Amino acid sequence: MSATAKAKINQRMHIVMTTRRANSKWGNLPQPANEPALVCREALIEQPYHYWRGASGARYLHSVYSLLDCPSLPKATYIIVRREDDGTCRPLHIGQTVEDTQSLNLALLRRLGARLGANEVHIHLLAETAEERMAIETDLSVRQMGRSRRTRSFSAANDSSALAVD
Repeated sequence: MSATAKAKINQRMHIVMTTRRANSKWGNLPQPANEPALVCREALIEQPYHYWRGASGARYLHSVYSLLDCPSLPKATYIIVRREDDGTCRPLHIGQTVEDTQSLNLALLRRLGARLGANEVHIHLLAETAEERMAIETDLSVRQMGRSRRTRSFSAANDSSALAVD
């Protein structure tokens, strides 16, 4: 993905990217773990988006791709997803790409997704530093995968230990 394309996506997402804390405007109502995102009503925008909520209550906007249609990826946070026939999204793995070669990130992500039985990959491109990506990965993993903040059992798409399926 070119820097210009990423800048355009970030500009569009900036308009709707919000972080809501669990007890902000919603009171004490439970917040959904994930939800579809309507980014804009422009007919030219066909790319679906999805919000995933972290343990902190923050919502993270993700671009949604089928596992086969996902473009080459820069360093980003991702969720490998199984979307069921009823539209329910089930996260199978949360991680981040780490290679400088975008096509290698994509190949490794597709391999892991295929081994896990995924049919979608949700990509979060708004984190600019490794520290931001790690914080987002941890926040999402605690809420979505039930992992402890203390346990670093997360892995990047190219980590061979992540490719082992029980």
